[in-house]
Amino acid sequence: MPKIEVKTIENELSVDIFLNSIEDETKRKDSFELIEMMKNITLMEPKMWGNAIVGFGSYDYKYESGTSGKSLRIGFSPRKDSLALYIGAIADTNQDIIQDLGKFKNGKSCLYIKKLTDIDSSILKILIKRGFERKQFGEV
Repeated sequence: MPKIEVKTIENELSVDIFLNSIEDETKRKDSFELIEMMKNITLMEPKMWGNAIVGFGSYDYKYESGTSGKSLRIGFSPRKDSLALYIGAIADTNQDIIQDLGKFKNGKSCLYIKKLTDIDSSILKILIKRGFERKQFGEV
């Protein structure tokens, strides 16, 4: 079986250059606001993961198959249609507050928001904190 090459790895690309390249002014402003929010919660500096994900912290994983690697603890990516947040927001441990977040969509491991004004920032901060402190990063 061929080895899978992981492309989303931590690197030394500039977070500021990446975020300043975002054409949509609201998405760019929201991205810098997310950076400050995540920095204040994690007490860490942001790092680029791949060429389009801003992450905070990392953890090592190993699957039963033997595949192992490193991934970001939390982060986000300003996508064309929305901000994709990788914070474990839909984990079972967040079901007590996720319904109060506001307007969002979710995937298997992402929370998608159009703009920060669509959501309750106090709930988002709790979700970010819980996501960063989560012990089992495979949980969804």
